[in-house]
Amino acid sequence: MERSNWGRKSGQEMILAIRMTRHGWEEALSQAVLTAYDSSVYRSYDEWATQFEQARVHVQWDPERSLRGKSLPINSIQVGLSRSIIEQYVHEWIVEIRDATPLVRKISTLLQEGKEVKAKALLPGERVYPCKRHIGMPGYGCH
Repeated sequence: MERSNWGRKSGQEMILAIRMTRHGWEEALSQAVLTAYDSSVYRSYDEWATQFEQARVHVQWDPERSLRGKSLPINSIQVGLSRSIIEQYVHEWIVEIRDATPLVRKISTLLQEGKEVKAKALLPGERVYPCKRHIGMPGYGCH
């Protein structure tokens, strides 16, 4: 939410909560290429560059943020889908789309009022996502 300034950044005023199938998520991850070269994942820069150019899915890992925007010692995945996979995402993988904008705004208001405990209580639950062995990239949480 911090990246969208709690739904107030231009072009990001609506926050959607999208549930998708596990199969779809794992299919996307299985096709992912990192947005930056990493020698522990790719044999060479050229190999990465070729894969990146042809990728249907891009992944980057950025520091997770606290409710106040402070960088945390864990990373969050960001996934970008290319046009060539969007139709599959829309028609096969999405289970539910919910407008989370009112909730996001409420959390933001509580934070502005100094009510961090109440704001945290409104956050959806999180848990570690267990990946199948063949999905993901070594060193990036799925191996």
